[in-house]
Amino acid sequence: MERAFNSCDVRDYYGFVYNITNLANQRQYIGRKYFWQHRTPKGKKRKVKSESDWKKYYGSCPELKEEIKKCGRENFSRTILSLHKTPGKTNFEETRQLFAYNVLTESLDDGTPAYYNSNILSRYFKKDYYGSDNRSGCSDS
Repeated sequence: MERAFNSCDVRDYYGFVYNITNLANQRQYIGRKYFWQHRTPKGKKRKVKSESDWKKYYGSCPELKEEIKKCGRENFSRTILSLHKTPGKTNFEETRQLFAYNVLTESLDDGTPAYYNSNILSRYFKKDYYGSDNRSGCSDS
């Protein structure tokens, strides 16, 4: 069994592209997350760098979040697909993988969309391929 990725492994990486799989139905989600956040504390002028919530993050897609709430986190697997040293490379690789895996057009054997992702770059939408008005609001970039 593989060892869990943790804070010590982050080193000089800025972000990662990940996959979440629903173990019950095999539907997936591909997204990206940064290891770091830059926030300006109340009453301060300078931004402070701190670790993000990446360890417990399960995506921004409302449909996926609802499934996790309904089924429980233990029924989903999370995998880091790739690590990147800049925000630009993280964003590019997420977009590349979204297209490479055909997240807007792939279907499971029963015809259900294989991915929870509903759009790429808020420009290409699953609804345009499936012909339905699927506006679940899953933001992918």
